[in-house]
Amino acid sequence: MLDLAAPEGQPLDAVHLGGGALTLPRYLAVTRPGSRQRVVEIDAALTDLVREHLPLPRGARVRVRAGDAREALESLRPASADVVVTDVFAGARTPAHFTTVEFAAAVARVLRPGGVAVANVADGPPLRFARSQVATLRQVFAHVCLLAEPGTMRGRRFGNLVAVASDTELPLADLSRACARDPMPARVVDGADLDRFAGKAAPVTDDGAQPSPEPPAGVFGR
Repeated sequence: MLDLAAPEGQPLDAVHLGGGALTLPRYLAVTRPGSRQRVVEIDAALTDLVREHLPLPRGARVRVRAGDAREALESLRPASADVVVTDVFAGARTPAHFTTVEFAAAVARVLRPGGVAVANVADGPPLRFARSQVATLRQVFAHVCLLAEPGTMRGRRFGNLVAVASDTELPLADLSRACARDPMPARVVDGADLDRFAGKAAPVTDDGAQPSPEPPAGVFGR
């Protein structure tokens, strides 16, 4: 989705909620030189370790801030980003306050017209959490799709799904082709298929939010 967010090579203003090893910021720095990127990672020790052992590319315009990613998001200027990537986990679960309509609205406020929100959603059978996240995003954004490896999308196993949302139409045909030719092919679900996937799932709000599900024992070799 980052490859399709703007014409090839055009710099982006990107916000990354959750930093980890700064993998996506590195990717954007190389594929879209000149991109201005802000990263919020609550684990400052992890960021220090990453900087020591995996230095960022020379010239990368990446600023990393330690703190709660939602609080940092809410402090950003309106219409200041082209892309907001949410990849926040406490252990193996997404904290509850990153799963709500109020959080999605905060993301939308920071995005420019035509901007894209991308979120990592971890779930397993029967995908209740993923369905609720689709319903939540649809409360805020006019256009939503979901990407996942087919077995995960069918609820056969625990895994990661990627939710994509925008106030303008998404490049679904190009996205489907890119996902199909990937070494780990994924399916893109939108429109009526996404209606069926979401079913009667209700949007999540701050007053009733729960973290994403705990992965089954052994999923990550534990």
